[in-house]
Amino acid sequence: MPSEREHRFAGPRRGQLVFALFLVAAALLLLALIGDQTAWVSKAKLFAQPRFWPAVAVGGMVLMGGLHLYKLPWRRVSRYDLREVRRWAQVLEFAGWFMGYVLLVPIIGYLPVTLAFMPLLSWRMGYRSRFMLWISAAFAVAVVVLFKAVLSVKIPGAMLYEYLPGPVRSFFILYL
Repeated sequence: MPSEREHRFAGPRRGQLVFALFLVAAALLLLALIGDQTAWVSKAKLFAQPRFWPAVAVGGMVLMGGLHLYKLPWRRVSRYDLREVRRWAQVLEFAGWFMGYVLLVPIIGYLPVTLAFMPLLSWRMGYRSRFMLWISAAFAVAVVVLFKAVLSVKIPGAMLYEYLPGPVRSFFILYL
């Protein structure tokens, strides 16, 4: 049964406890690693120390996250919290798609990976008609042409291109 304090809480409940726990845990991890990631330089003023401002920022994260956690009127994770966490995980799925794309471009090539990922992402987002898949493939080609030809972005050739014969290899490296 919700207490009077829980009823008076002004903000939305879903996900706050999980967010506060994650924030405090991440900030504590950063605080524990700050000695390995920054240096304390002798003969430098306090505000000029490389470790000072990161320590202030991470210490503030620990303090504010802890205060947020302390001020929450509930201490249990509810089904609404778990539903919110599942939404956050959907966002991380698309970050995973992007990381896969970034990892495959130097191996397979910019055009082939873009041509594969655009229809796959369209399919994943619910656009499953043949028309939409062809539109996404055409958009992939347009993006590659825009970046490689119009904007002259230097994207390295793929490792897969190294196995092609001489003149074909140079064409693939320059244009695909």
